Amino acid sequence: MNKSIVFHYLSKAMIIGAALLLAPAAVSLYYSETETALTFLFVAVCVALFFTPLAVLKPKNKQIYAKEGLVIVALMWILYPAVGALPFYISGEIPHFVDALFESVSGFTTTGSSILSDVEALSRGMLFWRSFTHWIGGMGVLVLVIAILPSSSNALPLMQAECSGPKVGKIVPKGKLSAVYLYIIYGFITAVTIILLLIGDMPLYDSVCHAFGVVGTGGFSIKNTGIAFYNSAYIEGVLTGAVLACGVNFSLYYYLLIRRFKEVFKNTELRVYFGIVAVATALIAVNIYPIYESAGKSFRYAIFEVATILTSTGFTLQDFCTWPVFSQTLIIVMMFIGACAGSTGGGFKVQRVVVMFKSAGKNINKILHPKSVNVVKSEEKAMDVKVVHGIHNYLIIYVFLWFISLLLVSLNNIGFQENFSAVTSCFNNIGPGLGRIGPTSNFGLFSDLSKSVLMVDMLLGRLEIFPILILFSPSVWRKSI
Repeated sequence: MNKSIVFHYLSKAMIIGAALLLAPAAVSLYYSETETALTFLFVAVCVALFFTPLAVLKPKNKQIYAKEGLVIVALMWILYPAVGALPFYISGEIPHFVDALFESVSGFTTTGSSILSDVEALSRGMLFWRSFTHWIGGMGVLVLVIAILPSSSNALPLMQAECSGPKVGKIVPKGKLSAVYLYIIYGFITAVTIILLLIGDMPLYDSVCHAFGVVGTGGFSIKNTGIAFYNSAYIEGVLTGAVLACGVNFSLYYYLLIRRFKEVFKNTELRVYFGIVAVATALIAVNIYPIYESAGKSFRYAIFEVATILTSTGFTLQDFCTWPVFSQTLIIVMMFIGACAGSTGGGFKVQRVVVMFKSAGKNINKILHPKSVNVVKSEEKAMDVKVVHGIHNYLIIYVFLWFISLLLVSLNNIGFQENFSAVTSCFNNIGPGLGRIGPTSNFGLFSDLSKSVLMVDMLLGRLEIFPILILFSPSVWRKSI
């Protein structure tokens, strides 16, 4: 492995990470939180001083292959949350380091699970940083780095290692330009969301923080009661539309811009995605109608929860732990499914679910008609057999790691409902769980061991397993170029 290029890119990325800490420092100064601002500046300076010498040294071999790309991504997703936890810990606002790290990992991976019982006790600058980590991690820290750094032929392996979905490609010929376009679209949706929230009389600070959580499909709120604090059907409607938009493959927005409308409207994953939203909303709305005795309220609460859970955002409007078991079961199912590939959402991804069903249908047909040719198609094109097998392999590893995590968390002896939903929520980057870790509670009741397992689950879910597994493979580090 080309270790020199790994540490070179990693150092540059960490310097950019140090620069990102200046944003919450500026917010802290604006709100006269001098000590908080100094904390962010201290961490930023320390990180910059440590990594600058490594970034200046230019490696002789600048080539990056898939292996290097996966290792860079994995290391960066460990270092960013570790550095991001330091302001929480050093400031004393989250005095226990494991809790500070949990909050940071949850932020960057856009999970939205929290250990905080009183969110509003944090300073303005710290709350901003907490939400800002969602925005940084939503599109991907390396995609941001690629978009900022000078042009490089190494962009595609890095993007492929970080972006979600069974198959990642470029939306334009150059990988760097793809990253730039993705961030332009990402920034545009963020700006539109902020403007729409402002129109609904949400304060600017609140609008920015919630927009970060929406567009990154993260779910951190700055209010103890979450979105219910605003008690506004308009704000709920804006958030519902925004999270659904961010659960769509971002490549489709580029196709809309260049007027390739057929590719968008014929996209199978997109149609299945909105089909799931429609069916789940209808079923839950009917199921919870006896609670609210209002069709309008039932639909309003149902579509909000369906949108935020399916897209792995995790914002909550009602405590769905008080809903009937049928609705809670649907919510768990949607946690596993997740959003579209190439979106900022988590979960198994709709595209993989579609391919699995198509593959199962083809296998049944092969049993009935042994001589038939059965090819799994996507968008009327035959899928590469390697991609289909890759999805099957991913499912096996996904289930195995989920099961191991459940066993480890069960050592906490809290309760099966809490353990099951905690692992499912964190592995799929959702946020809330059921029972004592539901929408009105937090993950503070878990032990440090369980929190550590759940943090690993968040990283595995966000990076779709393989980069983290490859990082700890001895064969990757044996040979140096």
